[in-house]
Amino acid sequence: MSINALFKKHPLAIALQVPVVSFLMLTTPLVEARSELHPGMERTIEQGHREDDWVIGENAHLTSNGATLRQSKVTAGKLTLNTGTTAQDIHAARGSQVTLNGTTVVARSSAASAINLQGSQADIHGSTITHTNGIGISAARNFLTNDGSTVNVFDSIIKGSTRGAFATAFSQLNFTDSQVIGTDEDGVGILLWGAEANAINSHIIGGENGVRLSYESDDLNTSTLVLDRTSVEGRNGAALLVEGDAYGSTEANIQVRNGSTLTGGNGNILEVIGGSTANMNVDNSSLVGDVEVEEGSTAKLQLNNGSWLTGQLKNVAELSVNEASHWVLVGNSEVGDLKMGGGTVHFGGADEFYQLDVKSLSGDGTYIMHTDFSNGQTDFLNVEGQAEGRHSLLLAATGSELSNAQPVHVVHTEGGAGKFSLVGGTVDVGAFAYGLKQEGTDWFLDPTRKGTSTSAHSVLALFNTAPTVLYGEMTNLRTRMGELRFSDGKSNGLWMRSYGNKYDVAANKNGAGYSQTQKGFTIGADAPLSGGDGQWLAGVMAGHSTSDLSLTRGSSGEVKSYYVGTYATWIDAESGLYFDGVVKLNRLHTDNNVTMSDGKKAKGNYAQNAVGASAEFGRHIKLADDFFVEPYAQLATVITQAQSYDLDNGLHAKGDRSSSVIGKVGVTAGKNIQLDSGSVLQPYLRTALAHEFDQSNKVFINGQSFNNDLSGSRVELAAGMAVSMSKNLKLHADFEHSKGKAIDQPWGVNVGIRYDF
Repeated sequence: MSINALFKKHPLAIALQVPVVSFLMLTTPLVEARSELHPGMERTIEQGHREDDWVIGENAHLTSNGATLRQSKVTAGKLTLNTGTTAQDIHAARGSQVTLNGTTVVARSSAASAINLQGSQADIHGSTITHTNGIGISAARNFLTNDGSTVNVFDSIIKGSTRGAFATAFSQLNFTDSQVIGTDEDGVGILLWGAEANAINSHIIGGENGVRLSYESDDLNTSTLVLDRTSVEGRNGAALLVEGDAYGSTEANIQVRNGSTLTGGNGNILEVIGGSTANMNVDNSSLVGDVEVEEGSTAKLQLNNGSWLTGQLKNVAELSVNEASHWVLVGNSEVGDLKMGGGTVHFGGADEFYQLDVKSLSGDGTYIMHTDFSNGQTDFLNVEGQAEGRHSLLLAATGSELSNAQPVHVVHTEGGAGKFSLVGGTVDVGAFAYGLKQEGTDWFLDPTRKGTSTSAHSVLALFNTAPTVLYGEMTNLRTRMGELRFSDGKSNGLWMRSYGNKYDVAANKNGAGYSQTQKGFTIGADAPLSGGDGQWLAGVMAGHSTSDLSLTRGSSGEVKSYYVGTYATWIDAESGLYFDGVVKLNRLHTDNNVTMSDGKKAKGNYAQNAVGASAEFGRHIKLADDFFVEPYAQLATVITQAQSYDLDNGLHAKGDRSSSVIGKVGVTAGKNIQLDSGSVLQPYLRTALAHEFDQSNKVFINGQSFNNDLSGSRVELAAGMAVSMSKNLKLHADFEHSKGKAIDQPWGVNVGIRYDF
């Protein structure tokens, strides 16, 4: 460094450092009312020692164990103040070492600083430093050298009226688990003139600014601030101020790490003025407040490692939003170069519409935006220069319908190879999902490119579930009560059946495909009828099932079914003919949980009644060697009550009374195996062809008509086992699978038990 650089000082720096030099010049002649340690001397004083001023010479060492001191002046020596010691202001120069442990320092009102270091070091532990008319701690360099000062503060409180702490070039302030406070209304917590400050798990407060970063001279103008788990507050001004003036400007490097916070009483977390430059890196922290840069000054910000910045950026030259980090606008903002490294930009709240102007755009990022589809108001990204990279727009979804068919302008660029797309390819608006189109260097929400929205998918799917719910509960005679022929239909009986089914419903032209998993149980009781030909059995049953639906984009639904029913069965043992009829009344409680295109949730619920009936006719034909075949036919129908409800995103759904009619023909083949124990095993295989005849089940979503058409055929396969354990106890298990045009059943399992008495 040139000798000129050592003398080109800010006038305030000279004013502050002159008293330090002056005191060194005046220490020799004024010897009255003071104690002096001459070079090389060591002395320890205890509590009760006479209060006095102290002058400590080169290589001398004064230790206090609980004594009371007035002002102390140390030149190339050591001062150690231990627990219980109280002292006035301390001046240390020329490589002195000051150590405070559990000490209280209260400066005289005439002193510039409570602790004033020049080319020296202070280690402060568990102490309180107070100045009601000046600076708490000053760390300065020797006037004509590069020998700065270092202050290490642990678990302490530093208070000054004008400045909590101050450091010049080549000096360093380090705070751990401490408080640094500038108490005046225009006070500053920490003032740096070309110096460095590090704070860990600490609190920095200033009446005006929390930290002010300035310069000492044209060549000594770089100030560095590192905050780790630390809060900084400027009660009347910005949390951080990077300043310059007519004499020079500042280059500030700022690190905000690990949950640190910045609070500005004027709403600004960072201000840059006087032609200065600030480079701020935010890492794993969440900041709330604005960044304001004066014309002619420069600010560059980086958000890294999951950081959040919520605030308005004014005249910021460069912003990097890197992976897992977020910037939330709270007003119209402008940025020079916006560099997206996998981060996200949020355009305010749902009813706030902001414009972001950037001079250039690069990288890869996501932009969460809002549009009022009723009037065309929208957030807007305006790239005044070149756009590069690939960018995703996450437009807020709504259950309300698009009021007009006009394109909505969301992005403008002046050119470049940048590409924009919608997250998930579409945005949900009411019953439909819309795409994005490019016209030149502009991007628009395209009302002509539409499909069915996620909300509509969910509504259609849930209105479709009643038939599969009821059919899963009924099935056929064999899977409902096991094998009645073991009892010849002559005994009273109690039975229970537990079942589970998985259905995959194919997407129709509305795209409303889904998976449905059902589990439930039925209990019943029956008795022979005395009338007729004596071959009739009548009974009642009740049960409950829960069906969980897996829908598009992570949406889900649930149907809880409660039912009662009655049945009658006729079995003619001589001919093998049988008839089984069932009537069942259901109460269905449905919950809809929709994940829309923007990831937000919408919910709704409703209840409806349904009635189901089935009639099955077949014949049991005995073959040689105890084999048998059993052809059968079944007709089943379900009628579901009309119902309407609203999702909390504004979507209105109304389902007409719906119906389902299924015809089925099939055959069962098996064998009776007599065991030595007297039990009978009856393994069997079953196959059937089923067809859904009903093609029209209307659903209205926001007044738009959709048809839930599940008509078509499917092939069913099953295998099972009926067991007569004794005269009274019968068991049954059945597994089935089906494949069809509209509905597949990957699996269906039920097990049952019957007891005759």
